[in-house]
Amino acid sequence: MDIKQIFENNKTWVKQKLNLDPDFFRNLSKGQNPEILYIGCSDSRVTAEELMGGAPGDIFVHRNIANMVPNTDLSSMSVIDYAVTHLKVKHVVVCGHYYCGGVKAAMESADLGILNPWLRNVRDVYRLHQDELNKIEDEEQRYKRLVELNVQEQCANVIKTAAVQKATKDRDITVHGWVWDIRSGKLIDLNIDFRKELEHIMEIYHLY
Repeated sequence: MDIKQIFENNKTWVKQKLNLDPDFFRNLSKGQNPEILYIGCSDSRVTAEELMGGAPGDIFVHRNIANMVPNTDLSSMSVIDYAVTHLKVKHVVVCGHYYCGGVKAAMESADLGILNPWLRNVRDVYRLHQDELNKIEDEEQRYKRLVELNVQEQCANVIKTAAVQKATKDRDITVHGWVWDIRSGKLIDLNIDFRKELEHIMEIYHLY
């Protein structure tokens, strides 16, 4: 993409918005009240607002390599705390995608430098589900299943946070695990039963 063209695109976009609503940006500047926190991958092909049909102000977005929610990552933890505690979102979505480069890299035996500690979180997901994954003979299907399991584990990490646990005592807040299929463009709800998945370990992580 031509950098100079970006500013021309912006002018066109502003004009289109003002033609539809002269007060669009004035109203937008008054604040945000999104109902959804979306945690997704930084992959340039995966644009949260576009694939969800959202407009500015609809979705609070956090993206990183392989849509991770490690408890040691201050960025992820701060985003969750702000979205849940201050914006009071009703839904937290962790959305992975098939053919994710980060997940693929974590499946390979290679020294990736500074990426090593980050991708080790994905490798830990593989270790937790090694028995299931090793039974999948087709490499592509194993890869896709790891994408799904990674989403499941990151949703669990969201539920383990103090911000989410505290919020659930006062109001309804739901955690969702989704995958976007790049080849079809379709969003897939994994329909994970988190109560069932975490019942054997939640006494360890229960804070409230």
